[in-house]
Amino acid sequence: MSDRLREERVTKLQKISENGIEPYGRCFERTATLGELRDQFDEEKDGQTVRVAGRITALRPHGKAVFLDVQDQTSKLQVYLKLNKVGEEQFTIVKLLDLGDIIGIRGQLTKTRTGELTVFADEFCILSKSLRPLPEKWHGLKDVETRYRQRYLDLQCNPEVMATFMARAAIISSIRRYLDDRCFVEVETPMMQPIAGGAAAKPFITHHNTLDLDLYLRIAPELYLKRLLVGGFDKVYEINRNFRNEGISTRHNPEFTMIEVYEAYADYNVMMDMTEKIIVEASTKAIGTLQVEYGEVELDFTPPWPRRTYADLLDEYAGVDMFDEEGLRKKVTEIGRDPAGLSVGKLAEEVFEHAVEQHLIQPTFVTDFPADICPLAKRSKADPRIAERFETFVSTIELCNGYSELNDPVEQERQFKIQAERDPDGNKNIDTDYVTALEHGMPPAGGLGIGIDRLVMLLTNSTTIRDVILFPLLKPEKV
Repeated sequence: MSDRLREERVTKLQKISENGIEPYGRCFERTATLGELRDQFDEEKDGQTVRVAGRITALRPHGKAVFLDVQDQTSKLQVYLKLNKVGEEQFTIVKLLDLGDIIGIRGQLTKTRTGELTVFADEFCILSKSLRPLPEKWHGLKDVETRYRQRYLDLQCNPEVMATFMARAAIISSIRRYLDDRCFVEVETPMMQPIAGGAAAKPFITHHNTLDLDLYLRIAPELYLKRLLVGGFDKVYEINRNFRNEGISTRHNPEFTMIEVYEAYADYNVMMDMTEKIIVEASTKAIGTLQVEYGEVELDFTPPWPRRTYADLLDEYAGVDMFDEEGLRKKVTEIGRDPAGLSVGKLAEEVFEHAVEQHLIQPTFVTDFPADICPLAKRSKADPRIAERFETFVSTIELCNGYSELNDPVEQERQFKIQAERDPDGNKNIDTDYVTALEHGMPPAGGLGIGIDRLVMLLTNSTTIRDVILFPLLKPEKV
């Protein structure tokens, strides 16, 4: 934006003030949103007096009259300002209006001869004078970096962006309503924790000055939510912000949103059923269909979704047994990774990520993982080498993760010690209080986590996680 354009607007701002008009107005009571007026208009209401407000997106002067378009979150509406209607004093102010200004209007809602729904103004007021112009009309705001840095402009200029975030809100609302209707209790757990637990990830570290205590931004709320099961809650959930000090990609942002759900006396089969129902409900209520375009593929969320075991998928796509250590090491070497020091489960995970995930396009539950990569999950009664765990994949994206929760305190402590020994960053901290909680008795339970950002990506055909997070983390701008 040139300094000249801003100076011109500043001059108009001064003139508005000189006319005794406040350029940054106060509360303005609206009859309805613009979208509601459009939806509710009928011939019987033609000529009704309304009060509307919005940002000016178009100005079309016609001598002693001006047509302009105003826009709010819901829609756009034409306004007609005429000299002999609003009066000389107000019409003088019309000449000081610019694209981007926010105004309030009182007038009659009717249709023009061409059928355009229009407010014929009796009076208007300025609610906020814009000193910077909107991006140029025809090209809009296309630069990706600018869109993310100045999301407020992105939302104004690109209706599909507003639609994505409205869909996000509807998806979260649907999930919350589904769980509330089934007597789950929404809770809040600490975002600053003395031990980073509940997942294998690198945490952000902060410091509390008064206590002289290092704390971690949570990587997951899991261990606190399961403490609540010990405390007597049967069904809990949290829509939570998590933080992981790791890479940024189309599927990863250091700060992200998940929902975690825990139900006493359930297992991973119950949680798979619940996952399917939650996502089907969200897609139906927020998007209106179970057939969703994602890139060049049509995803079909119609239940039931296939359930495939980890071992069967490894055999089908990699030709290797899940517990064949020698064969897995050979496969890991073939894909260019170093197998040294990796457990059998970690070797299987490397091969799975390389050879299997690319084939998981339609919604699929992958079940029965190698136990040694699942320190918080209950082992299979039939084969203790297998954990009762599932992940849900859609379009190669890991969307959900769930377990039959491990509630044996002795085994949990043993798993924590193994995990600490294997930690690549040398983190030897063990959440002994969680083990103590288990020693008081936690009922058998099922738990699940759904990545909200990734779910929104899939249901809104967004190819990067930055498109579904209002303010994604970015590098500082170069000066």
